[in-house]
Amino acid sequence: MSKEKRTDFRRKKIGWISFLFMDMHLHKTSRIEILRHLAKRGHEVFLIALHSRKKHQPKTTDIPIISIPLRYVPYLSSVVYVLLLFLFLPFYLVRLNPDIIITEPRDVTVFGLTSILLFPRCRRPKVVLDIRSTPVSFEHMKRLLFNTTVCIAKKLFDGITIITPMMKEEICNKFHIDPKSVGVWSDGVSATLFKPENYNETTMRKRLGLHDNFVIFYHGSLSKGRGIPESIKSIKILESSHPNIVLFLLGEGKALPGIREQIQKSGVQDRVIIHDVVDYEDVPKFIAMCDVGIVPLPNMNIWRHQCPLNLLEYLAMKKVVIATDIPANRQVMEKSKCGIYISSPDPEEISKAMIYAYDNKEKLREWGLCGRAIIEEKYTWEKVAEDFEGYALKL
Repeated sequence: MSKEKRTDFRRKKIGWISFLFMDMHLHKTSRIEILRHLAKRGHEVFLIALHSRKKHQPKTTDIPIISIPLRYVPYLSSVVYVLLLFLFLPFYLVRLNPDIIITEPRDVTVFGLTSILLFPRCRRPKVVLDIRSTPVSFEHMKRLLFNTTVCIAKKLFDGITIITPMMKEEICNKFHIDPKSVGVWSDGVSATLFKPENYNETTMRKRLGLHDNFVIFYHGSLSKGRGIPESIKSIKILESSHPNIVLFLLGEGKALPGIREQIQKSGVQDRVIIHDVVDYEDVPKFIAMCDVGIVPLPNMNIWRHQCPLNLLEYLAMKKVVIATDIPANRQVMEKSKCGIYISSPDPEEISKAMIYAYDNKEKLREWGLCGRAIIEEKYTWEKVAEDFEGYALKL
């Protein structure tokens, strides 16, 4: 068989079905990027998601997105989405005829897919549950739904994929799943979009009035348990000794009102800056202007076995990162100079790490080269798509 025919034989049609509001949620990157790069590898792809107010039109992707209009209402929206999937998904799948469907244990999406399990096995697509995170211990309902979803996938689905080897071990042990049946693909980075040579770091600094500051940068969800309040306290600690160190927060989330209130009460309005969410394609411009990134995640179950996307993006942009010494961060940076580790997100610890970075600012550029090398070796979306493809083609 010729190489060309062999490639055609391996080509698959792959769809992702998610309870994801494209105009609201920030965690859409991995879904879009894995599909984009699977398409580059010759597969046909599509995404089924939602939009609440306006239809999402990403700048850098041309993957087919079936975006269902549904006004976001907590809890009610997920129930309506499940009903829509249960009733209409079989008709969609008859028309789209996918080989593989990927879904995730978010809210109750999986229950909407149960209707396609009624298809004869020879006629229905392979169904894969992809796990990017586990619920926190105090979210009892979400934990129950997550456990139920994994049990359904174990019994009825064709495969399970997980974000890191550590989380794979955790899930397999807890649910008594054969590790051989579980695949791993991490989050990744676009090495072309997140390429520091493409950006002038001083342009954004001047625009934001930060040209005389030492900028500590965080981007991502501003929600509970991410070490953001502690990072703000560290800026307060450095108020007299290092007044030119600034914490720049790019993002939004449920904790934002509390964060604004904390900033006001602490009197650090000029040294903790919150910027509205920007298009994903503009994020590298902001990373380029910072001196150091920060990933102050506490040593909690939900973070311990993760693969933080913002960490990968800082490293791709050759930035040194202040990060808690938890497995999620250590597995990526290991002992490389690109990581300044703190034992916990304690404000005193964070402030000491900020001072260390500031005192070594002449060395940061050299240290950041290690991070870019890590990304190019393991965490480009091309490499991640190859890992997923290797698993999917064995189903």
